[in-house]
Amino acid sequence: MKEQKYEEAFAELQTIVRKMENDELDIDQMTEQLKRAQQLIKLCKDKLTKTDEEIKKILGEDK
Repeated sequence: MKEQKYEEAFAELQTIVRKMENDELDIDQMTEQLKRAQQLIKLCKDKLTKTDEEIKKILGEDK
C-alpha cells in the first residue's frame, strides 16, 4: 500500500467532517469514520511535523 499524500489525507478528512456536519452518516458509519478521521489527523500532523523539521534543518535553525 502506498503512502497517502498530505493533500489526499486532508481532502478525505474534510469529506468526513462535511458528512458529519450534514448528518449524512448513520451510527455505524459514524464510528468507522471517526476512527478513520483519527488516523488521518495523525498522518497529517506527522507529515507537518516532519516537514517543519526538514525546513528548519535546511535553514540551519535546527541547533
